[in-house]
Amino acid sequence: MKKTPQNGSRGRPDFLLLILTLLLVGFGLVMVFSASSNIALVSSEFNNDALYFTKRQLMWAVLGIFSMLFLMNLPYTVFKRGFLILFIPVLFMLMIVPFTSSNINGAHSWFNLGPFSFQPTEPAKLAIILYLGALISKKSEKFRDFKKGLLPVLLIVGLICGLIMLQPDLGSCLVLASCAAIMIIAGGANLKQVGLVGSILGIILLILVSISMATNPNSYRIARFTAFLDPLADQQNTSFQLVSSLQALGHGGFMGAGFGESVQKLHYLDYPYNDFIFSVIAEELGFIGASLFLLFFLIFLWRALIVALRCPDQYGTIVGVGIVGLFGMQAFINVGGVTGAIPLTGVTLPFVSYGGSSLLVCLMCMGVLLSISREANKQDKPVRSKRTHT
Repeated sequence: MKKTPQNGSRGRPDFLLLILTLLLVGFGLVMVFSASSNIALVSSEFNNDALYFTKRQLMWAVLGIFSMLFLMNLPYTVFKRGFLILFIPVLFMLMIVPFTSSNINGAHSWFNLGPFSFQPTEPAKLAIILYLGALISKKSEKFRDFKKGLLPVLLIVGLICGLIMLQPDLGSCLVLASCAAIMIIAGGANLKQVGLVGSILGIILLILVSISMATNPNSYRIARFTAFLDPLADQQNTSFQLVSSLQALGHGGFMGAGFGESVQKLHYLDYPYNDFIFSVIAEELGFIGASLFLLFFLIFLWRALIVALRCPDQYGTIVGVGIVGLFGMQAFINVGGVTGAIPLTGVTLPFVSYGGSSLLVCLMCMGVLLSISREANKQDKPVRSKRTHT
């Protein structure tokens, strides 16, 4: 007698989303090589190895893909029950990193682990998504009540953002706050309450910026803002990075200078393989190549959003929307900054920029999302029982 399949069996993961993810990672490895090989080759700090950054990124990519496959094969409800396993260690790391890490580019954001470094802000993004998903879905209709619903969520988000700003890391704080706002709206919060809170926070931020400009007009954050307002005012100092990025876009033109032929990556752009990798993409592949990349990334986000919305469970949908919001906002802030559309904040481009912590967490997020897709596919294709004969 054949055994009848059980309705509890899980569906298949969304293979289109999986393939899109792997293609993004592959493209990122290629562009990291192009953006970093010349710098690494002439520097003894990087062992005069043209593949120095590429090999390290490849190692994190392999680790991240294994993590993605592992999480993909866990029922996503495990994350709803066990989010504290990630949230508590991340909270502890965020509390101690400003006081125990060394100063790198004006921020205390990294733990040094031998030859490698780790940024706790990156796993904090996934931790807050899982935590908010569990909190919002648990409150259900009570979430529309400010005191019992929205306020506890705002306190958690405010705590994490405050710890991140102690480093300080304004870019990651903006990404996390934007992602949380998307999840709050997707969770069914009262829009009037959200608008009121947003207005109050906006006024407070404006006051803080005004005070900062008055008391410390030469701070690098104020310099970035003034450079955004008038990039040509101080091209050799505060606007140097933005002007170099814009020159890269201009040099790329319509068709691009050719793969590996970027000029601005040669000690003009700081970290061209990281924060400014889109500038290198635009310079080498041109307007057409950069546009095709952005179109591909939008298709990736669209597919990921469909997966999230197909989930029959509110928790899965909210978490999925949060992950899509994380990738979308991070890409928007990165691309917007290097093109001069918004002030520079030093945020990586998901899956593409060099950075082990970022790539690992992005792939872990995809593992969670692919786990959600398996539940949606099970609902789309219910198992039919068959009559069997002995």
